[in-house]
Amino acid sequence: MKKVLLTGFEPFGGEKINPALEIIKELAAAKIEGVVLHTAQIPVVCKKSIIALEEKIDALSPDIVICVGQAGGRSEITIERVAINVDDYRIADNEGNKPIDVPVIEKAPAAYFSTLPLKSIVKGLRKAAIPASVSNTAGTFVCNHLFFGLMHKLSASPKKVRGGFIHIPFLPEQVIDKPNTASMSLSMMIKAIKIAIEISIERKEDLQIAGGTIC
Repeated sequence: MKKVLLTGFEPFGGEKINPALEIIKELAAAKIEGVVLHTAQIPVVCKKSIIALEEKIDALSPDIVICVGQAGGRSEITIERVAINVDDYRIADNEGNKPIDVPVIEKAPAAYFSTLPLKSIVKGLRKAAIPASVSNTAGTFVCNHLFFGLMHKLSASPKKVRGGFIHIPFLPEQVIDKPNTASMSLSMMIKAIKIAIEISIERKEDLQIAGGTIC
């Protein structure tokens, strides 16, 4: 049995709901073959988000860590390729912090790559009729902040823990007052994250298929 830690953020930016949090609530009791699944709610607060994640990793010693966050406006499930070492917040986090052009972690590398099988997950999601793609930017808000903190911690771990970040769209109820903004049903997003977990367990190496962008 593989131990998987799945995290989701609390609501932020004036929203009353965050699909990432709803997903982990629904999957907390899910049965996934070969998996012992643990879930954790993460605050949308710089520094505190990383601390909360590190505490969970230390307590659980998982084999795989998948963090999930809302990317309002995106129309697909996007599997993030890279976390960068910069905070540049367009809006304040949930405690009013708004760092601009500062490192997530001082003296850490400029970036880390996900160790999830990104393209395999995308292929699996598309096969299940779920819109998905590889993303080459996780932004510069708390999602990227947490993603970078995750990969920095895993890079120093003697245990070969795999990890990464997945962005999800708004829920339909979040876009009622946002004309021409993409959304996705909660049931589809739950299915997508479950598939991502299953593929992350199954595949040790990723597929070598095209998944880049022109610009």
